[in-house]
Amino acid sequence: MDINIFQYEFIVKGLLGAVFASITAGIVGTYIVCRRMVFLSGGITHASFGGIGIGYFLGFNPVLGAAIFGILSALGIEYLSVRHKIREDSAIGILWAFGMATGIIFIYLTPGYSPDLIGYLFGSILTVTNADIIALGIMSVILIIYFSVFYRTILYISYDESFARTYSSYVNTFKYVTTALVALTIVLNIRMAGVVLVISLLTIPPNIAMIFTRVYSEIIIWSIISGFIGTAAGYIISYYLGIPVGATIIFVLVILWLLAKFYSFIIKGLKQSAINN
Repeated sequence: MDINIFQYEFIVKGLLGAVFASITAGIVGTYIVCRRMVFLSGGITHASFGGIGIGYFLGFNPVLGAAIFGILSALGIEYLSVRHKIREDSAIGILWAFGMATGIIFIYLTPGYSPDLIGYLFGSILTVTNADIIALGIMSVILIIYFSVFYRTILYISYDESFARTYSSYVNTFKYVTTALVALTIVLNIRMAGVVLVISLLTIPPNIAMIFTRVYSEIIIWSIISGFIGTAAGYIISYYLGIPVGATIIFVLVILWLLAKFYSFIIKGLKQSAINN
């Protein structure tokens, strides 16, 4: 077994991608978990598969197709929920199914074999390109600036939209912009974890962080740290065992969540015992 895995360029690119994936997923994941829009994010994820299928069929980059499809789906769901044209869960279910169906149909109609399809579905260490890393790096910078400048507005929207409207008159605009950023973050992380599992990359780290803190900024920081540990460990384990990287990352993150819950349980038990004594 080769110990010096860092001699391989794709391993280095994968780990570098893990850094940026952890930053983007940690920031956006905190927003979707605190705002309780995990189901919406799942709908965006699977709707974007329609763009991947169209990209394959028309011969352009599937990630670009997924980005367009994902952003339009996200804004459509947000618009319908804001205007109360249709129940949000119904809109999500419709676009979720439509995106998956569209992707399957266009991939089936595409002549020849699609070698990267499994990578898009489940994530693959071999499919991470320099362009993916650059895109994730740029997205990381955009998210850091956006969430830093508009921190309080985003914080209020995440927990209490009614109060947020007393603080800012542009709440709907912020919701649209942030939802578009959520969609773009999801699409850019598809290479890392795949369509099927990418939503877990966004939701598990914030849940790990929230075991130890309820401060919004601290949740983001600990989400990024736990996300990087899970992502990097998942990459290395998947390399040695030859198993899908997306599934391995999520498996490691779930183990980290269980360890965090166990640690929290033990600490609370010791504190309660000290109080009783």
